[in-house]
Amino acid sequence: MDKETIIKSLKKARENAKKRNFSQTFELIMNFKGLNLKNPEQQIDFYTILKHPFRSVKICGLVGEELLDNSKNTFDDTIFSEEWDKFKGNKKDIKILARKYDYFVGQANLMPKIATIFGRYFGPLGKMPNPKAGCVVPPSANLEVIKAKLNKQIQIKVKSIPVLQIPIGKEAGKDEEIAEDIYSIYDQVVHKLPGESQNIKSIYVKLTMGKPVKVE
Repeated sequence: MDKETIIKSLKKARENAKKRNFSQTFELIMNFKGLNLKNPEQQIDFYTILKHPFRSVKICGLVGEELLDNSKNTFDDTIFSEEWDKFKGNKKDIKILARKYDYFVGQANLMPKIATIFGRYFGPLGKMPNPKAGCVVPPSANLEVIKAKLNKQIQIKVKSIPVLQIPIGKEAGKDEEIAEDIYSIYDQVVHKLPGESQNIKSIYVKLTMGKPVKVE
Protein backbone atom coordinates (compact mmCIF):
# COMPACT_ATOMS: atom_id res chain seq x y z
CA MET A 1 0.00 0.00 0.00
CA ASP A 2 1.27 3.47 -0.88
CA LYS A 3 0.02 7.02 -0.44
CA GLU A 4 -1.21 7.36 -4.03
CA THR A 5 -3.43 4.31 -3.60
CA ILE A 6 -4.83 5.78 -0.39
CA ILE A 7 -5.54 9.12 -2.08
CA LYS A 8 -7.47 7.36 -4.87
CA SER A 9 -9.60 5.57 -2.27
CA LEU A 10 -10.28 8.83 -0.39
CA LYS A 11 -11.41 10.50 -3.61
CA LYS A 12 -13.71 7.55 -4.37
CA ALA A 13 -15.14 7.74 -0.84
CA ARG A 14 -15.95 11.41 -1.46
CA GLU A 15 -17.61 10.61 -4.78
CA ASN A 16 -19.73 7.83 -3.27
CA ALA A 17 -20.95 9.83 -0.27
CA LYS A 18 -23.99 12.11 -0.38
CA LYS A 19 -23.48 15.69 0.69
CA ARG A 20 -24.69 16.32 4.22
CA ASN A 21 -25.45 19.51 6.13
CA PHE A 22 -22.55 18.82 8.51
CA SER A 23 -18.85 18.20 8.15
CA GLN A 24 -18.32 14.46 7.95
CA THR A 25 -15.31 12.63 9.33
CA PHE A 26 -13.09 10.24 7.42
CA GLU A 27 -12.64 6.90 9.15
CA LEU A 28 -9.92 4.31 8.69
CA ILE A 29 -10.94 0.66 9.06
CA MET A 30 -8.33 -2.09 9.27
CA ASN A 31 -9.40 -5.74 9.43
CA PHE A 32 -6.92 -8.31 10.70
CA LYS A 33 -6.43 -12.04 10.30
CA GLY A 34 -4.36 -14.71 12.00
CA LEU A 35 -4.21 -12.91 15.35
CA ASN A 36 -4.77 -14.58 18.69
CA LEU A 37 -6.09 -11.64 20.66
CA LYS A 38 -6.30 -13.76 23.82
CA ASN A 39 -2.51 -13.52 23.77
CA PRO A 40 -1.55 -10.06 25.13
CA GLU A 41 1.59 -10.09 22.99
CA GLN A 42 -0.54 -10.07 19.84
CA GLN A 43 -2.80 -7.25 21.01
CA ILE A 44 -2.17 -3.70 19.83
CA ASP A 45 -2.44 -0.72 22.16
CA PHE A 46 -0.40 2.43 21.63
CA TYR A 47 -0.75 6.16 21.09
CA THR A 48 0.60 8.01 18.11
CA ILE A 49 0.82 11.63 16.99
CA LEU A 50 -1.03 12.71 13.85
CA LYS A 51 1.00 14.86 11.49
CA HIS A 52 -2.19 16.66 10.50
CA PRO A 53 -4.50 16.82 13.56
CA PHE A 54 -8.11 17.57 12.69
CA ARG A 55 -9.98 18.03 15.97
CA SER A 56 -9.70 19.48 19.45
CA VAL A 57 -10.28 17.05 22.28
CA LYS A 58 -12.11 17.85 25.52
CA ILE A 59 -9.92 17.50 28.59
CA CYS A 60 -10.74 17.50 32.30
CA GLY A 61 -8.09 17.87 35.00
CA LEU A 62 -8.27 15.86 38.24
CA VAL A 63 -5.77 17.81 40.30
CA GLY A 64 -4.71 19.08 43.69
CA GLU A 65 -3.78 22.56 44.83
CA GLU A 66 -0.39 22.51 43.03
CA LEU A 67 -1.99 22.31 39.57
CA LEU A 68 -5.39 23.86 40.28
CA ASP A 69 -4.92 27.29 38.67
CA ASN A 70 -2.86 25.86 35.80
CA SER A 71 -5.56 23.28 35.05
CA LYS A 72 -8.40 25.82 35.20
CA ASN A 73 -6.56 28.07 32.75
CA THR A 74 -5.67 25.24 30.36
CA PHE A 75 -8.28 22.48 30.26
CA ASP A 76 -11.99 22.50 29.45
CA ASP A 77 -12.87 21.63 33.02
CA THR A 78 -11.14 20.95 36.34
CA ILE A 79 -12.29 19.01 39.37
CA PHE A 80 -10.31 19.94 42.47
CA SER A 81 -9.31 17.06 44.76
CA GLU A 82 -11.33 18.52 47.63
CA GLU A 83 -14.48 18.12 45.51
CA TRP A 84 -13.98 14.45 44.69
CA ASP A 85 -15.74 13.06 47.74
CA LYS A 86 -19.11 14.12 46.35
CA PHE A 87 -18.60 11.53 43.59
CA LYS A 88 -18.07 8.60 45.99
CA GLY A 89 -20.46 5.82 45.02
CA ASN A 90 -22.29 8.16 42.63
CA LYS A 91 -22.31 5.88 39.59
CA LYS A 92 -24.65 8.04 37.50
CA ASP A 93 -22.71 11.30 37.85
CA ILE A 94 -19.34 9.60 37.30
CA LYS A 95 -20.56 7.96 34.08
CA ILE A 96 -21.99 11.28 32.84
CA LEU A 97 -18.63 12.89 33.61
CA ALA A 98 -16.71 10.11 31.85
CA ARG A 99 -18.68 10.51 28.64
CA LYS A 100 -18.29 14.29 28.62
CA TYR A 101 -14.51 14.33 28.07
CA ASP A 102 -12.04 12.62 25.76
CA TYR A 103 -9.21 12.63 28.30
CA PHE A 104 -8.81 12.98 32.04
CA VAL A 105 -5.44 14.24 33.26
CA GLY A 106 -4.61 13.12 36.78
CA GLN A 107 -2.01 14.47 39.21
CA ALA A 108 0.41 11.61 39.83
CA ASN A 109 0.60 11.77 43.63
CA LEU A 110 -3.22 11.72 43.79
CA MET A 111 -3.74 8.72 41.50
CA PRO A 112 -4.53 6.28 44.35
CA LYS A 113 -7.49 8.46 45.38
CA ILE A 114 -8.54 8.95 41.74
CA ALA A 115 -8.52 5.17 41.28
CA THR A 116 -10.54 4.64 44.46
CA ILE A 117 -13.29 7.14 43.57
CA PHE A 118 -13.42 7.06 39.77
CA GLY A 119 -11.59 3.91 38.68
CA ARG A 120 -14.47 1.45 38.95
CA TYR A 121 -16.49 3.43 36.40
CA PHE A 122 -13.78 5.16 34.36
CA GLY A 123 -11.88 1.90 33.79
CA PRO A 124 -14.46 0.02 31.67
CA LEU A 125 -15.02 3.18 29.60
CA GLY A 126 -11.28 3.63 28.97
CA LYS A 127 -11.27 7.02 30.67
CA MET A 128 -8.85 6.52 33.58
CA PRO A 129 -5.84 8.88 33.35
CA ASN A 130 -3.44 6.78 31.30
CA PRO A 131 0.34 7.14 31.67
CA LYS A 132 0.75 5.75 28.11
CA ALA A 133 -1.23 8.74 26.86
CA GLY A 134 0.76 11.17 29.01
CA CYS A 135 -2.26 11.80 31.24
CA VAL A 136 -0.62 11.10 34.61
CA VAL A 137 1.45 14.17 35.42
CA PRO A 138 3.64 15.45 38.26
CA PRO A 139 2.51 18.43 40.39
CA SER A 140 4.99 20.61 38.48
CA ALA A 141 3.74 19.68 34.97
CA ASN A 142 3.41 22.15 32.11
CA LEU A 143 -0.22 21.52 31.21
CA GLU A 144 -0.11 23.59 28.02
CA VAL A 145 2.39 21.06 26.63
CA ILE A 146 0.12 18.19 27.72
CA LYS A 147 -2.89 19.79 26.05
CA ALA A 148 -1.02 20.40 22.78
CA LYS A 149 0.10 16.76 22.68
CA LEU A 150 -3.36 15.35 23.43
CA ASN A 151 -4.89 17.38 20.61
CA LYS A 152 -2.53 15.67 18.14
CA GLN A 153 -2.75 12.21 19.64
CA ILE A 154 -4.84 9.17 18.71
CA GLN A 155 -5.10 5.74 20.29
CA ILE A 156 -4.52 2.62 18.19
CA LYS A 157 -6.18 -0.27 20.00
CA VAL A 158 -6.98 -3.84 18.89
CA LYS A 159 -7.69 -6.06 21.90
CA SER A 160 -11.00 -7.91 21.72
CA ILE A 161 -12.00 -8.04 18.05
CA PRO A 162 -9.63 -8.04 15.03
CA VAL A 163 -10.75 -4.65 13.74
CA LEU A 164 -9.39 -1.12 14.10
CA GLN A 165 -11.81 1.71 13.28
CA ILE A 166 -10.65 5.25 14.03
CA PRO A 167 -11.40 8.81 12.87
CA ILE A 168 -8.54 10.07 10.72
CA GLY A 169 -9.55 13.40 9.19
CA LYS A 170 -12.35 15.80 8.27
CA GLU A 171 -14.21 16.03 4.99
CA ALA A 172 -12.78 19.53 4.53
CA GLY A 173 -9.22 18.22 4.90
CA LYS A 174 -6.77 17.64 2.07
CA ASP A 175 -6.60 14.10 0.72
CA GLU A 176 -2.79 14.23 0.64
CA GLU A 177 -2.60 15.07 4.35
CA ILE A 178 -5.18 12.47 5.38
CA ALA A 179 -3.37 9.88 3.28
CA GLU A 180 -0.08 10.75 4.99
CA ASP A 181 -1.56 10.03 8.42
CA ILE A 182 -3.23 6.82 7.21
CA TYR A 183 0.04 5.55 5.80
CA SER A 184 1.90 6.46 8.99
CA ILE A 185 -0.60 4.51 11.12
CA TYR A 186 -0.53 1.56 8.71
CA ASP A 187 3.26 1.45 8.87
CA GLN A 188 3.30 1.58 12.68
CA VAL A 189 0.62 -1.10 13.03
CA VAL A 190 2.30 -3.46 10.55
CA HIS A 191 5.55 -3.37 12.52
CA LYS A 192 3.69 -4.39 15.70
CA LEU A 193 2.03 -7.44 14.13
CA PRO A 194 3.65 -10.89 14.48
CA GLY A 195 3.29 -11.56 10.75
CA GLU A 196 3.50 -7.90 9.70
CA SER A 197 1.49 -7.29 6.49
CA GLN A 198 0.40 -10.95 6.41
CA ASN A 199 -1.90 -10.16 9.35
CA ILE A 200 -3.73 -7.43 7.39
CA LYS A 201 -6.94 -8.81 5.89
CA SER A 202 -8.29 -5.60 4.35
CA ILE A 203 -8.26 -1.82 4.69
CA TYR A 204 -11.13 0.60 4.03
CA VAL A 205 -11.77 4.32 4.23
CA LYS A 206 -15.18 5.94 4.57
CA LEU A 207 -16.96 9.15 5.41
CA THR A 208 -19.31 9.17 8.42
CA MET A 209 -22.46 8.58 6.35
CA GLY A 210 -20.77 7.02 3.34
CA LYS A 211 -20.05 3.47 2.21
CA PRO A 212 -16.62 1.93 2.90
CA VAL A 213 -14.16 2.02 0.02
CA LYS A 214 -11.48 -0.64 -0.07
CA VAL A 215 -7.87 0.48 -0.29
CA GLU A 216 -6.53 -1.93 -2.87
